Amino acid sequence: MSGFKSDFLWGGAVAAHQLEGGWNEGGKGISIADVMTAGAYGVSREITPGIIEGRNYPNHEAIDFYHRYKDDIKLFAEMGFKCFRTSIAWTRIFPNGDEIEPNEEGFTILRCGI
Repeated sequence: MSGFKSDFLWGGAVAAHQLEGGWNEGGKGISIADVMTAGAYGVSREITPGIIEGRNYPNHEAIDFYHRYKDDIKLFAEMGFKCFRTSIAWTRIFPNGDEIEPNEEGFTILRCGI
């Protein structure tokens, strides 16, 4: 094959912990990603027993899709993407994991007009 068919769908994919941000907004519960510290060469990432003042938790902001999803989706479109796959942290929908009813506010990020 010399190239892609004209109807090939270029797209992108992201995962909740890599992009969401808004870690303590919209009724979201704490997930493992929320208590995992940053690492560096020679410094391992660490899962802490809770949020510790002064520690760097990079997933708290990530790329802040929670607040910037409209702009991010426009950027995907400008790049020519025709499809977009994302995931959402289950702690947005069931903050503690034992709820009978979902956290309706957690669905807001899913209703972003995609």
